[in-house]
Amino acid sequence: MTIDPGVKRAIIEAATSLEAEAEAMLAALVRFPSTLGNEGPCLDHTACLFEALGLPVTRVPTDTAALAGHPGFSPPLVSYAGRDNVAAAHTPRSGGGRSLCLQAHLDVVPEGAAELWTAPPFEPVTRDGRMYGRGSGDMKAGLVSNIIAFRALALAGLAPAGQVQLQAVVEEECTGNGALATMLAMPKPDAVIIPEPGPGMPALYTAEVGVVWAWVTVMGRPAHVREKQAGLNAIEAAMAIADRFAAHEEALNRAERIHPAFRGINHPVNVNLGTIEGGEWNSSVPSRARIGLRVGVMMSYSAAETKRDIERIVAEAAAELAPKGARVTLSWGGFMADPCVFDPAAPIARLARESFAEVTGGALRDYPATGLTDGRFFTLYQGTPVAVFGPDADAIHGIDESVGLASMHAVTATIALTMAAWCGTEKL
Repeated sequence: MTIDPGVKRAIIEAATSLEAEAEAMLAALVRFPSTLGNEGPCLDHTACLFEALGLPVTRVPTDTAALAGHPGFSPPLVSYAGRDNVAAAHTPRSGGGRSLCLQAHLDVVPEGAAELWTAPPFEPVTRDGRMYGRGSGDMKAGLVSNIIAFRALALAGLAPAGQVQLQAVVEEECTGNGALATMLAMPKPDAVIIPEPGPGMPALYTAEVGVVWAWVTVMGRPAHVREKQAGLNAIEAAMAIADRFAAHEEALNRAERIHPAFRGINHPVNVNLGTIEGGEWNSSVPSRARIGLRVGVMMSYSAAETKRDIERIVAEAAAELAPKGARVTLSWGGFMADPCVFDPAAPIARLARESFAEVTGGALRDYPATGLTDGRFFTLYQGTPVAVFGPDADAIHGIDESVGLASMHAVTATIALTMAAWCGTEKL
């Protein structure tokens, strides 16, 4: 739908007038340490933000029994008690417009070594036009953009002429089950916008790899260190198993295995040894070690096939270690996610590009992501077109994570214009 130039100006001016409110909202959200299992207070706060828009709010539980048979389900790591996802929906008076979902996750990864941060990770600090704090970029700024974009339309005297859903979900960082549960609980929209952070430049996601998480536990043979040769060091054995994945990673990145969407991207499929725990005493040969692995999945391959590869590699290592007295077990928890290609020519993607150009004078570049988002659920399992684009974020999952505030405001105005053009508008 074409928007009258005067209406465009009114929407952009409204979004601009809300910038201070947006920054205060982001700071408040960053103060919630919404790591895995601790999202409850942030979810409650977000429910209040949705209610302040005048929208009815629905709490959506993540029911593992109901989801377990779905191809997008991943085995969870902790209980979902006390952290139901939050959704709200605007219903137009007259209707007739296309529907839209504005989705964001509010879970954040752990802060890592807090002493390395310039300021405490959950005490937001604004410096040189950027807000620092864990989750500021990934992706609480996106959640703010969704909310303020809806507010901007109302401030301009308008409401969407189609249904608009706002969704705030958990576990994007480890399973995506919150997004899956909420998607299935809500009406199917005509399109989805997810303002995930960009790669340091304005970008529209065109593809993303899949991810599988695996956990390998090694039981060794403990001994006093003076009789070290009589024992089997479980930590060293676990590290030897992790080393076997280096050759697998190299094979995954051979040119013939790379999907055309990732051509020109150096090393798009990554294997990461993300966690290790084990041992009991510095002067004892450790009896137990556990490692956590993240294995990327390229298009034309699947999470299920990757799972079988991991099983084979670990089984080969276990067979080699067994004569030495080691016992190796493999378990699954976290991502079991397939890769996904987004349609950059989909109408919602084209409209997002046009709106971004209208707001900034710049362009959203194509971005094949070597990580993943919740966008895959809507594309793979619902057939709904998705536009994934977001603000300039730096050091996500690292130290001193930050988001460019001017970039966040530009994304907000872009979403507001896209929503108005996609859904159509009616006067309040």
